[in-house]
Amino acid sequence: MSRGKWIAVAIAVVIVAVLGWRWLHRAPASGFDQSNAPVPVTVVPVVRENVPVYLSSNGTVQALNTVTVLPQVGGKLLKLDFIEGQPVKKGEVLAEIDPSTFQAQYDQAVAKKGQDEAQLATARANLQRSEDPQYKQYVAQINRITQANTVRQLVATVAADEAAIRDAQVQLGYTKVLSPIDGLAGIRQVDPGNVLTTSSSIVVITQLHPINVIFTLAGKYLDEVRNAQAKSPLPLWVIDPTSNKTTASGGVLKVVDNQIDPNTSTFKLKAEFPNQSNELWPGQFVNLRMQVGTVDNGLVVPTAAVQRGPSGDYVYVVVPNGRNSTPAATATTAGAPRRHHRRGNGSGNAAGATNADDANAPTVKMQPVQVLGEADDTHELVSGVQAGDLVVTEGQFRLKEGSRVTPMKPGEVPKTPTAEEIKKAAAQGGGGRPGRGR
Repeated sequence: MSRGKWIAVAIAVVIVAVLGWRWLHRAPASGFDQSNAPVPVTVVPVVRENVPVYLSSNGTVQALNTVTVLPQVGGKLLKLDFIEGQPVKKGEVLAEIDPSTFQAQYDQAVAKKGQDEAQLATARANLQRSEDPQYKQYVAQINRITQANTVRQLVATVAADEAAIRDAQVQLGYTKVLSPIDGLAGIRQVDPGNVLTTSSSIVVITQLHPINVIFTLAGKYLDEVRNAQAKSPLPLWVIDPTSNKTTASGGVLKVVDNQIDPNTSTFKLKAEFPNQSNELWPGQFVNLRMQVGTVDNGLVVPTAAVQRGPSGDYVYVVVPNGRNSTPAATATTAGAPRRHHRRGNGSGNAAGATNADDANAPTVKMQPVQVLGEADDTHELVSGVQAGDLVVTEGQFRLKEGSRVTPMKPGEVPKTPTAEEIKKAAAQGGGGRPGRGR
């Protein structure tokens, strides 16, 4: 073996010896090991309240009426009388088509009527003279019959002329295109000077007051919705998903569809909102909340406490253990606020906690619950827990069944250990520096 290889082997032996020595003489784990330390969590008591029950869904805003304005006669477009994006009233002139041709047709119809009326007057005069006893003996019977039939024919002709005049007048009126509904004008689709036909779209008018929202619910809620609707109209609100604030109110359920979609097991519903301030816009995607009833003395927990797992919904319930159950009880004050804001979870151990204290810390259990509905923006109505139970609302990501915890009130943060407490905890663990959690 060459000299270089001997040197490499010697270096490898030295490295292995050093690592072995460090392993045999490593510092013992200290009492400050966070893997066994209680986890600081925020807890809130389960309360009983009379609460409204809501069903939530996503929906699409739909205009009450949408009309595409088409001319009823063809011709050259002279001008547009509306402003894009502005409200229009029913009967308001939107566009004007060149009326020259239709005016001429109307005048011709009027003239034709005058001509036929003159002929009718002549025929009546001839008939009257032929029926006069003074001349009747000189007029053949067949001529009198023919004269009478001529009068009746001309009467019908004059009536047809009157109908032609009305038709020409209607066609002339169609040269002014009127708005069929109250609504909001869209973007114009033609320009003055264009030659229009009866299939040329001028503008789309949408009716926004009131306005509809189409949404769906799971088929399992059909009976609940129908029973609730039979008692009284069901109110709805549009909720901002970011802030959970109401953006549109006053909605009422109008229609429950007559079938369940077999592909999705959902059914459609239509709600109507007054939309006086134009909060909703056609085609907009919204989040809806519909009240379907009220539960008396129901069990309510914060929405943040409810976790979803493979076996269903559950919450972490704090179980007192030994003498360290006192901190948990401090969070059950009657005045504990139901609404709260999330804050950052503490990640360290409770300051100065000793091994004995850790052993007697409260633990948590995973309690299955059934969510019965939304109680409000941040709370849910559930079954499976009891009033007064402490449920974890923050810090669940570090928990499992039987984890030890340090319960805290909403907004409370864990105490930061002092240098003396850290040194004391390290000394109790064997005098070494605080070990890292494994």
